[in-house]
Amino acid sequence: MSQYLFPVPLAPYVCPMTQTDILISGGGAAGLTAAAAFGTLGFDVTLVDPAPPVTDAKAPGADLRTTAFLAPSVEVLRRAGAWEALAPHATLLSVMRIVDAGRTPPVSRDFASADITDGPFGYNLPNWLLRRELVARLEALPNVSFRPGTGFASMVARLDAALVRLTDGSNIKARLVVGADGRASPVRAAAGIDTTTTRYGQRAVVFAVTHEAPHNGVSTEVHRTGGPFTLVPLPDHDGRPCSSVVWMDDGPAIARLDQLDDAAFEAAANDRSTGVMGPLTVVGPRATWPIVSQRALALTARRTALIAEAVHVMPPIGAQGLNTSLKDLSTLLDLAETHRDRLGEDPMLDAYASARHGDLALRTKGIDLLNRSSIAATPLLQDLRGLGLRAIHDITPLRRRLMHLGSGI
Repeated sequence: MSQYLFPVPLAPYVCPMTQTDILISGGGAAGLTAAAAFGTLGFDVTLVDPAPPVTDAKAPGADLRTTAFLAPSVEVLRRAGAWEALAPHATLLSVMRIVDAGRTPPVSRDFASADITDGPFGYNLPNWLLRRELVARLEALPNVSFRPGTGFASMVARLDAALVRLTDGSNIKARLVVGADGRASPVRAAAGIDTTTTRYGQRAVVFAVTHEAPHNGVSTEVHRTGGPFTLVPLPDHDGRPCSSVVWMDDGPAIARLDQLDDAAFEAAANDRSTGVMGPLTVVGPRATWPIVSQRALALTARRTALIAEAVHVMPPIGAQGLNTSLKDLSTLLDLAETHRDRLGEDPMLDAYASARHGDLALRTKGIDLLNRSSIAATPLLQDLRGLGLRAIHDITPLRRRLMHLGSGI
């Protein structure tokens, strides 16, 4: 009888499995910072992302936006060992100015860091440069493995560890999986966590401008209708004061702006700025993206913690987005240090969810209300917005309380 009728059973093929303390999915600003911070604490870290980070402003796909890092976020960058390299490129933020241009005359109020602290609110940095320096930091950490071009595929979370399969077919056993992989988070989906989403019908266009008036470390939000027009200080460009602009409006309005030639777009930007910084000259390209608010219904699952936009997406108002993300990370770092022997176990994850729940609910609701007020188009609603701005600023205890809350100082 032929041997082929009764083949000898073959041992099943098992893909090799490597082990790590922490597997982080997502190589954006939050994921890179998380990998550097956990690595600096001495944990073995594997960071994966299907798209390599763009670390050159002129490269295709570069993130041309900037981020205002408030003081607590600067401390997280210090813990990650990255601030020393970033500091020479950072622009100081000492005053947040809000201008309600929906009224005649406009209402303007300054919120100065000197009101609540001896230092600045924080510093502004280009996002592409942040990625460049964080990647360099990861290269200096022998206990961090960064695998750009490889993504998270699936996961089986057990009591002792999570077994993660990556898009290249490899397998990793991790004590803790951190989902820092954005609003469409694969880790969140694998953990079975749902989200709620609010759509405002808005989009934003981002670009940089030079202007005649020095910004003097002042970040300015100009409110009229549709959303704020925000100028955030940058280092000088070709010897002239420079700012990053985030211009929010309804979707059709931004679509029309996106079709304008450079001269017409610059004229529209000058009209919308109401001249707060003098004539604006647009420098560099523009980019647009939709404005939504999104919340995950849970922050954790077995052996899994979500941070940043995997948990919360907010309109870009008050510098709350990435700063809230780094507050997630700061909390998780503290708990990882105190639960080093029980990393990723339920008590640590329960403590993380409990610590972040209230703050996230407050911030996402507050930004939602601020954005809705900025959209206001009727004269009555604009009058109420102006009165609210005056009350918040002119009642000193209220002003200082809200500044403490917003800045995290």
